[in-house]
Amino acid sequence: MFTGIDEVDWASLGHAYGPADDVPALLRGLASDDPAERERALDGLYGTVHHQGDVYDSTLACIPFLLELVACPDVQDRGYVVELLAGIGGIDLSGDDEMHELDPEDEEFEDAANYAMAAAAVAAGADVFLALVGDEDREVRLAVPGALASLHGDPVRVLDLLRERLTVERDTEVRLALVEAVGRIALRYESLREETAGWLSWLSGAAQDPALRLAALAQLARCAPGRLPRDVVSTVTGLLAELRQYGPRAPGGFPGAGAPTGGGMGLGGPNTPSTPWNSANSWAGPGVREAQTQAGSVHPVPPAEPVELRPAAPTLVGQVRELREEQRAGRGTAWADDLLRTLHGALDDRVDDRIALVTAQLRSPDSAQRTDAVWMCGSLVRTWRGAYDEVVRLVGTQLHDPEPRLRAAAASWLEGLFSLAVPAADDLAARVVADPAPWAPEWVGGRPGAVSALLALTRAGDARAVPALARALEQPEPDGKLLYAIPHLAEAAGPLVPLLRRRLGALPLDDELGEQSGPLLLALAKLRAVEALPEVLRALRGAPAFRREWVLESALRAVAAFGPAAREAAADVRVLLDDASAGTVTAAARALWAVEGDAGAVLPRLRGLLRASDTHGRRSAARTVGAFGGSAGAAAPELRACLSVSDVWLRVDAGTALCRVTGDVREALPALLAAWRENRHTRVEIAECLAELGPVDRPAPEAVPLLRAELARTRRHNVSAGVTGDHDVHEDERLLSLCRRALGSPAE
Repeated sequence: MFTGIDEVDWASLGHAYGPADDVPALLRGLASDDPAERERALDGLYGTVHHQGDVYDSTLACIPFLLELVACPDVQDRGYVVELLAGIGGIDLSGDDEMHELDPEDEEFEDAANYAMAAAAVAAGADVFLALVGDEDREVRLAVPGALASLHGDPVRVLDLLRERLTVERDTEVRLALVEAVGRIALRYESLREETAGWLSWLSGAAQDPALRLAALAQLARCAPGRLPRDVVSTVTGLLAELRQYGPRAPGGFPGAGAPTGGGMGLGGPNTPSTPWNSANSWAGPGVREAQTQAGSVHPVPPAEPVELRPAAPTLVGQVRELREEQRAGRGTAWADDLLRTLHGALDDRVDDRIALVTAQLRSPDSAQRTDAVWMCGSLVRTWRGAYDEVVRLVGTQLHDPEPRLRAAAASWLEGLFSLAVPAADDLAARVVADPAPWAPEWVGGRPGAVSALLALTRAGDARAVPALARALEQPEPDGKLLYAIPHLAEAAGPLVPLLRRRLGALPLDDELGEQSGPLLLALAKLRAVEALPEVLRALRGAPAFRREWVLESALRAVAAFGPAAREAAADVRVLLDDASAGTVTAAARALWAVEGDAGAVLPRLRGLLRASDTHGRRSAARTVGAFGGSAGAAAPELRACLSVSDVWLRVDAGTALCRVTGDVREALPALLAAWRENRHTRVEIAECLAELGPVDRPAPEAVPLLRAELARTRRHNVSAGVTGDHDVHEDERLLSLCRRALGSPAE
């Protein structure tokens, strides 16, 4: 092994942290008898030659030696090496049209070439994996199916091998890996999809092991969702119940085990020879291995050698391994959650089926499965619109579970639902009352999920949050999210005004004022607490240079909310009309108009901003002019001029302002509808404007189809791949409500 490794000029090659002269030692470390050294070597390779998935010239030089390592039965932990090879060679650029447009002189071209060469090199050596599907090392057998499905160039041969191996493999998780690999082949090769889908469909009904049937359904959902049974949810819940009934180590397996099903067909499929099959093998626990004779009898063989304890190591690989072990500790069917996640993802927009499935999971007696269900709710509700009341109610009941991770998961999910969390309000309130310090985050000694429960209750607008919030306001450093949520309580937050005033008045007028005063000023503004004017003026007059605009604009918004009762602030506000910041000027103009009611005194300044080149200032001015309504008619020409600019957000701000100023939507409607189609994130603002003008069927019939199409859509308007926001669900639900109002049908 390692023949020729010293002949490679490693120092001339590079990796993420420079010259690759340290790579030979890492490769040799993978073959060490010391588990800690193997782990450090693996971690080192991931951190250098495959850093964050990158491929370097040194990575290419490693491939032959990594292939040697996985082929040597004396090397331990080869399963991890297989996974490393699969990562290095598994990036497919064949469908990337941008590859053909890259200049060979560009750095991106070299990166892409490395990926392509790595894929070719690993694929060229992928035959080594064929002999490993029956390896004695369970971890190797777990990793190899996926590697074969992703890397080997002969999918027909691999497909036959995987299905054949399934007839003799005894380990449950390895068998699931075999089925997953079959599904991966079906996804990669359209020519094999129909045949493979047929086999998966057959397996989902023929296998005696419910784990296999569940795995087959999950893969079928990925590659051929149209072939799923109509009653897929009841089928899956039945399989989960069967798994719970027999447990991970049920002696003797399932009723009828040992006889092939499906009319004498073996697990290779309807066209393979009949193969004796005993599903009991799948439930053998660690250290228990069984051998099956050709007649189907089962007899014990000596237990495997004790697993070598791996010393704790400060490596990323070690941390991931320990996390997996912690999550799966005491859970013989933890893999079932992986299958359910796959199934959820594959069901995609079949929202009703996914709701039914997650509802069944939330009723499971297994707290770990309920925890996983809560996390699945996250992506489901964040992505898809649906009827979630029962799901929310069931998640609320998890707040009382003795398992702290489940309670924390439930509270964390509920905090992002705002008004959708109302069905869980009683459970949230009970949790808040039961906690001695529901405002305290975990990092200062609070209970897991405590702050999330209080935040969820507050965002749901439930007055039962007020006592706990009052105590939170008395703490040295209350959670900022809690303070920002207070406006959702509306009038119910009235008792908090004295505490908000006291806290705002006690803040030092230093560089922290911008961050600390923001949520307090927002809450006082939303509550229209004019009695807080002295504290607001203190912040306005004492705003420090650092983040001065933050403080001024927040304080001015509060003054504007107080209206004529804040006339005492007029002189301070008028001075700020000449400020250098457009945001401050527009906030001052709005506050002065709210206090004195004279739009003419501030319109010249706003019209000047609308004619300026600064897009941010023009947008801010447009929003302020729109707030003046009909009294700002003199600014209509400037607003019209903004309807043809390139910036979509300026067009929207100007268009909605023009509607509010003129009371007529028709002039701005073409620009608004174009923006609706161009940028989905503009839809809330546009729908709000249309809703204010009343039913749009007569003044703006062109908007009706767009509004109805939005209501008919199941996917939330603001879903972005890999990006989520704390208010996403709330904003989308608000869009739906505004669309209904604009159509004149609140109950639609």
